Amino acid sequence: MTTYSLTKPNFKKIFADHPEAVAAATCAVLVLIGWLFLAFNWIGLALFVLPAAYAIGGYESAKEGLTTLIEEKELDVDLLMIVAALGAAFLGLWRREYHLIIDGAVLILIFAISGALEGYAMQKTNRAIASLMGLTPDTARLMLRDREKQVPIEKLQIGDRLLVKPGELIPTDALIVEGASSLNEASITGESLPVEKSIGDEAFAGTINGAGALILEVNQPPESSLIQRVIRLVEQAQTEAPPSQIFIERLERGYAKVIVICGVLLIILPPFLFNWDWETTIYKALIFLVVASPCALMAAIMPALLSGIANGARQGILFKNGAQLELIGKIKAIAFDKTGTLTTGKPKVKKIIPVADTDENTVLLNAAAVEAYSEHPIGQAIVQAASDKQLTLPPTTNAVARTGFGISGEIAGKQVKVGTAKFIEPEISQLPAYFPKNLVTASECLKTQGNTIVWVTSDSEVLGMIAVADTIRPAAETIVKRLKKLGVKQIIMLSGDSDRTARHIGQQLGIDEVYAELLPEDKVTVIRRLQREYQTVAMVGDGINDAPALATASVGIALGNAGSDIALETADIVLMADRLEKIISAIRLGRRATKVIKQNIIFALFSIAILLVANFTAGINLPLGVIGHEGSTVLVTLSGLRLLRNTKQ
Repeated sequence: MTTYSLTKPNFKKIFADHPEAVAAATCAVLVLIGWLFLAFNWIGLALFVLPAAYAIGGYESAKEGLTTLIEEKELDVDLLMIVAALGAAFLGLWRREYHLIIDGAVLILIFAISGALEGYAMQKTNRAIASLMGLTPDTARLMLRDREKQVPIEKLQIGDRLLVKPGELIPTDALIVEGASSLNEASITGESLPVEKSIGDEAFAGTINGAGALILEVNQPPESSLIQRVIRLVEQAQTEAPPSQIFIERLERGYAKVIVICGVLLIILPPFLFNWDWETTIYKALIFLVVASPCALMAAIMPALLSGIANGARQGILFKNGAQLELIGKIKAIAFDKTGTLTTGKPKVKKIIPVADTDENTVLLNAAAVEAYSEHPIGQAIVQAASDKQLTLPPTTNAVARTGFGISGEIAGKQVKVGTAKFIEPEISQLPAYFPKNLVTASECLKTQGNTIVWVTSDSEVLGMIAVADTIRPAAETIVKRLKKLGVKQIIMLSGDSDRTARHIGQQLGIDEVYAELLPEDKVTVIRRLQREYQTVAMVGDGINDAPALATASVGIALGNAGSDIALETADIVLMADRLEKIISAIRLGRRATKVIKQNIIFALFSIAILLVANFTAGINLPLGVIGHEGSTVLVTLSGLRLLRNTKQ
């Protein structure tokens, strides 16, 4: 036998969560009762019930309208609606045409329903954004010497070790010190495929652990985690109005004043000009106040932009405010930093050329043994190449690095130097005679292909050279082509590298303009010149040296995982997955937002015009005017929510 348990609805919670909907429902019931009383000619009861409908349904609008009037000395559409409804009620009492009171009550009701629907629509957008809040657990499993302890996330300190079991959420950004697993980073990057992580890799808060248990070490305060920064930035984006919205809000205030003036003139002039009776004149003026109010125009922008921001967050594209969502769709030129943006920022050994009496492994072994003491990316690439060949490095002593030139050390009593030709020049006399000609020729050829040449010597004798080059991101060439198809007029690459290296990579990718050997201030100069020529310019970068250019550009775009903290803070848009393809998605989303906003504005203005004409030609009544006015507002709001839906790229 199946049993069913019935639980009482929590009316207190329902009212707290949906006050506008509860008020609208109560108002609807009271309006229906009032209408039935009038139908049976129970006027006294109707006049007792209907004021309650006015009060409950119109409370929020009256409150907002009066607050704006008293505090800001401005009129808004909420107050105009209340004035129109009360005007209809007083007109009905004056003429004893009580159906006009119902008309006013219906106006209040429809306005309340519209407010509830708009509130629901905005809650839907906000829920998509606020879902980020649930991506991190409240507690973490702290590992102590003899036991585990559940502690609140905010109590964690740098250096604490945490245990994360399979299937659990990563509680805060931390480094993996034991174990290996695949992590689902979709919440951060928008990518559905798990990412393999092992010792030394960083695990981000809010990502889901796979099949392996992990021991993590907290390396930064929990409030500084990537997901917390995302949440703060999205919350900020919700509160900041873009220029288009600010313009509409200013327009609304002036527009409301014009409506009031026109309403007064419509009450005064028609009886003298067209011989209208006063009741008809006042009634049409009240309808005018309703249908001319710019509610739909006000709803044309922010719902669309907030929906776009929520959509971007789901895809791993973080817009810091609605203005940037609008601007990204309008860019005419885009500048890319080279290292770490168009390239991976991780150099690899491309070629090893030894002198005639030695071999590649000898050159690589000596170079890697010394470079093991260097933190430079080129040195790390050489060490990695030796590791890939499973070479055993000999011990090195007295290692000394010279920034920008190379590193030296002693191996088996011999002085080994690894670096630029200028670095090893003092060790070799009569340059370039002591450089093998075939190596000099090869080095010049490799330089034209974008390689950096590293020379290796042992006791003043050249052992050979190593060509190292940064690798181009696999998607970079495709992205450049797709940007051109999207109509971006100019694609530029900015680099601090040599002109020869930068131009080689630029040619490979099909870049329109290449600027090389730039300092951070030089990048700013280039961005400003581009803005004078193309107006709306985007800059894409990841490093500290890119921050000034990111701040100067119309739209600054940073790569989230690889980007420096200052670049992330400075940029307007952050690509959480470090995937350049997301730029295409961002531009398309920006263009969709602009298109939807334009459609909404045109529809709103068209609706107002139609209703105004209908009021003075077809003679629509007040409820019909309210339905047309509020219906257009709801449709515009729902239209903005279309941006929550992903489209094919």
